[in-house]
Amino acid sequence: MEIAPVLIVLPLLWALAPRVRFTRLALGLATLHGIVLMIGGAYTYARVPLGFALQEWLHLDRNPYDRIGHFMQGFVPAIVLRELLIKQANLKRGALLVALLLACCLAISASYELVEFAAAQLLGQGADAFLGSQGDPWDTQWDMLTCLVGAIAALTLLPRLHDRQLEGMAPAR
Repeated sequence: MEIAPVLIVLPLLWALAPRVRFTRLALGLATLHGIVLMIGGAYTYARVPLGFALQEWLHLDRNPYDRIGHFMQGFVPAIVLRELLIKQANLKRGALLVALLLACCLAISASYELVEFAAAQLLGQGADAFLGSQGDPWDTQWDMLTCLVGAIAALTLLPRLHDRQLEGMAPAR
């Protein structure tokens, strides 16, 4: 399940490649996000060794690796969608674009949480390891908040770099 986004996005990027060229930033972030997802899928999020190291280092009650995944769920789509909306829809940079991007990232996160909910309903008791909620009744809300924080971080830290890369790109064939 955790590798599903990679299996969806990678073919989508390949299909779009002849018409839409992405910046190095967008492609690099998408690659990094894919790696985070695949590591989480390989171990299950609650058992990723890096998460245990962070848990010990930060004196946390739970393995926080799933929070890294949800942060990336906002951080990466914010830049990829920003690029698509600027290049393909000719949206102007500004508050409206930022609001739309934040709403889209939250919609992605909410959709993902609904898929997790459906899977949990189908799996019954076996859902705890799959979900990685580690007994936190507010896990879904924390996941969506972490996604929102990721999107805000991306849209605060990266627009100048992203704009420079967008300006330096030749048009797609």
